[in-house]
Amino acid sequence: MLKVLLVDDEMYIRRGMYELIDWHSMGMEITGEAENGLEALDKAECLKPDIIITDIRMPILDGLDLIRAVEHSGTLEPVFIIISGYHDFKYAQQAIRYGVQDYILKPIDDEEMTATLQKAADLIRSKRKHSFLAEEEASRIMLKDLLKGQIQKEDEIRYAEMIGIGHQTRMMIALVELQTGLKRRNITVHQVNDILHKIKDDRCELYVLEEQRNRMVLILLWKHPYPYGSVEEKIQTIQKMLSDHLEIDIALYAGTVVDHMTEVARSYAEAEEAYRHKFAESERIVYFAAVKDKTLYVFNVNQELIDQLILCLEERNRTACHTIVDDMFHLFQSRRFSPQAVTGSLLRCITGILAVVHEMGGTDTGLQQLRLLAEQGQEGWNLRLLKEAFLKAIEEAEEYMAQLRTQQSKGEIHKIKRYIDSHYTENISLKSIAAQFYMNPVYLGRLFRKSYNQYFNEYLLHLRIQQAQKLLRQTDLRMYEVAARIGFQNADYFVTQFEKIVHMTPTAYRNLLKEDGQRGAQ
Repeated sequence: MLKVLLVDDEMYIRRGMYELIDWHSMGMEITGEAENGLEALDKAECLKPDIIITDIRMPILDGLDLIRAVEHSGTLEPVFIIISGYHDFKYAQQAIRYGVQDYILKPIDDEEMTATLQKAADLIRSKRKHSFLAEEEASRIMLKDLLKGQIQKEDEIRYAEMIGIGHQTRMMIALVELQTGLKRRNITVHQVNDILHKIKDDRCELYVLEEQRNRMVLILLWKHPYPYGSVEEKIQTIQKMLSDHLEIDIALYAGTVVDHMTEVARSYAEAEEAYRHKFAESERIVYFAAVKDKTLYVFNVNQELIDQLILCLEERNRTACHTIVDDMFHLFQSRRFSPQAVTGSLLRCITGILAVVHEMGGTDTGLQQLRLLAEQGQEGWNLRLLKEAFLKAIEEAEEYMAQLRTQQSKGEIHKIKRYIDSHYTENISLKSIAAQFYMNPVYLGRLFRKSYNQYFNEYLLHLRIQQAQKLLRQTDLRMYEVAARIGFQNADYFVTQFEKIVHMTPTAYRNLLKEDGQRGAQ
């Protein structure tokens, strides 16, 4: 597989590239992503990509600077494809001078990108044919040609001798999936080979090839006499040994046994088809023969189920959320959802949750688990791991939405208090203010008390009495005039409330001030 590195500062552009192209059918895999040129340079040194697809304008180190840096590295020779939202011919000219394969404008057209990638693949393979290959590398290339059915008739004998295929050798392909979920582990082909070396014997030869992240190809060669009854036993042994030694979930997807090297590509295609049933089958080993007549569901879950989940998140009903997720994952298996349908359904849930969070003024940074889940492909997961990760992600989303709601409430209640302070002289009530701010009166009353440790009516009354005291100190207004000025329509009621809080009548309060003033003058 040709290794591809995606470089773009927009995460959703990088995510979209996964779905835009059928990478596997083109003999490619996305082995890494980067948000800027500097990060891409570090990853390129580590991953040694064959193709780098990069945006031009990015922070820290832009696309053209990345191309220059790679060119001067001396150790990297990838094919570059530039994508950009800026129709700037000068950039295109500079890119072409640096040997860029093509320059593509956003929004990316899938047919244009596919054609460009095919040209890049042809260029890379042409160069490789003229390069010196070590024997181990040559064997690996030959095995990949075998899987793809790309062996010419005149090369069959040479390939057979190099790989060790005899006249009566029978072959089988199985895909090995390392199911680690979000806990990525750097497990190499050499590690897997070392484990499987213990079960090799004179009759069965094993080859392991790294295919893509979390997935390897296992080639089994049985020599004469062919042990007809031991295929499943051997596959089961391989699965158990890898699980035990690597201490992770391992799943195997097996094609059928074939008699000739020209049929190996068919066994590989069958293993691929078995892999497509990974979420529909409960077993860790899926045989093509067992699923070939079973139909997969290729659509996303009903939008109603997604809407219910988001509603329960907003209402902080965690029990209901868990029930909906249980139902959804049961549906994935019982209705035999394809991997694309499962990941597509979860992505629609994530997109819906993100939309609500953005409406509430939140950002993606408050949803780390959802972001991580959205960035993963379908490889490396089983339903159990996927469900655990999804539940953790929506629980984080629930907490974040509650936090945003609290922040919103605090901001809103401060606005309401300022409104009361400005309109206390008017005939206002909890009900009228709630209507003014499109809130439930009961909820507003509770929120006010929680925020200010005081009931609304109590706060309004104290505010009015404080203003009445001020008027009594500073003016000669009559009692009914003071009452009207601070929002009381009934002067007697004003006097009663004043006396309740100040513990004297308004007249006594004013007279007391006068007496104090006279004593001060003497």
